[in-house]
Amino acid sequence: MPRLSVEERDAFLGEPGVVMRVAVVRADGSPLVTPIWFAYEDGAIYFTPREKSEWFSCLRRDPRVALCIDEQPLPYRKVLVEGQAELVHDVGEDARWRDRYRRIATRYVGTDAAEAYISNTIDQPRGLYRVVLDRAHVKTWRMPVEGERGMGIWHDRYYVPGTEF
Repeated sequence: MPRLSVEERDAFLGEPGVVMRVAVVRADGSPLVTPIWFAYEDGAIYFTPREKSEWFSCLRRDPRVALCIDEQPLPYRKVLVEGQAELVHDVGEDARWRDRYRRIATRYVGTDAAEAYISNTIDQPRGLYRVVLDRAHVKTWRMPVEGERGMGIWHDRYYVPGTEF
């Protein structure tokens, strides 16, 4: 599959409304995947778990994450990230990063609804995490677009010997 250029990746990660799935590790070693809102700023993916969420406690114990950001319509752009989530602001520091929280919410519900959402949830303590892409393992791909070859796009390991393109 064709990879996204850095410019294509950054543009995709900046598009409004694209949901991210964050995978964390529970104490018993089992995975937990949660769809969430995020923002891509300054070369990092920022996200904000509520204090009472299961995945926040998982991150506190083990900061390893896998992130999946993709889309349903063609060209099926995908960004997969494996790395360490860094706690930028802990619970109780919400006022210090509320503008970033506002930008995250605005990406998904617009300005007015974001303000209402923040007002309605301001009493719910949160943390702010980030994954810096330059310090993570990042894979991207998309389906071929018009003018690109449609066969032979997968890695060789996916084809049986003798496959002709």
